[in-house]
Amino acid sequence: MRRVLIVAFEGAQTLDVTGPAEVFAAVSRVLGRPTYEIVFASMAGGTHTSSSGLPMGTRELARLRLRRDDTVLVAGGEEGPIRDVLADGRLAAWLRRATGRVQRMASVCTGAFILAAAGILDSRRAATHWMGCDRLARLFPRVDVDRNAIFVVDGNIWTSAGVTTGIDMALAMVEQDHGRALADRVAARLVLYVRRPGFQSQFSEAQVAQTGGSDPLGPAITWARRHLPEADVETLARRAALSVRTLHRRCLDALGTTPGKLLDKLRVEHARTLLASSALPAKTLAAQCGFGNAARMRRAFERELGLGPREYRALHAAR
Repeated sequence: MRRVLIVAFEGAQTLDVTGPAEVFAAVSRVLGRPTYEIVFASMAGGTHTSSSGLPMGTRELARLRLRRDDTVLVAGGEEGPIRDVLADGRLAAWLRRATGRVQRMASVCTGAFILAAAGILDSRRAATHWMGCDRLARLFPRVDVDRNAIFVVDGNIWTSAGVTTGIDMALAMVEQDHGRALADRVAARLVLYVRRPGFQSQFSEAQVAQTGGSDPLGPAITWARRHLPEADVETLARRAALSVRTLHRRCLDALGTTPGKLLDKLRVEHARTLLASSALPAKTLAAQCGFGNAARMRRAFERELGLGPREYRALHAAR
């Protein structure tokens, strides 16, 4: 059996631990035979309490003999627990020694800060929770922080964005090990609405988190995503039952951007998926996303992502 070491600590985010664990456990249930051995581990071993108060029994990392086909997955947590782990330093040192001896080294959410402290992410692309991207880039300037990806694979180093994206990353690992058909069966067993690929934008999660059901921006943004070719600022304002001036102020207050830039972000978000998952020519793709023409799409991509559509497709398109 392949082995997955899920590394926790006091205050680790519950879903960062249990989400990926259930994905790997579900593989064995789907196939009807033991497939992954899941080991919950920590530096000291013993019982730790997760962010939601769940007691987690763990084994001591130093007592585990690493294998070449191991996956080591480091959970994240809130700022306080992560700060305590970084101040202690022992986990970062263990991870640094383990990196070259395992098949995959991975982190979920703010676990990326721990990998970065170990130097594992130096000169690599990496993802973390969208709220922590700026801080990760500031504290560890040698890390190429991808502020948009759900998860990032750079060599044998995997990093995922916020919380539930650890499930998406774990499913991608199952696909790497056993093929897409099995990963899809596991996703169906877990009743996931859709498997999210790594190139999907975190922008969706940011918008959902910042616009609740009672906020008029929520339904307006949902409508805009479904009608990008005809969406404009005036129509968005009508959908939100706001004047254009009030919509502008509300977008700035709630989302830190203007309505026009918000629409461009939504269009870039959709175009990224099409670029990575289809062979549509740029002109057709630009029309479907509401850019009007390929030149405008290119400018929006360069403004939002720092690279053009052609470069983005070369980087993320399915091989």
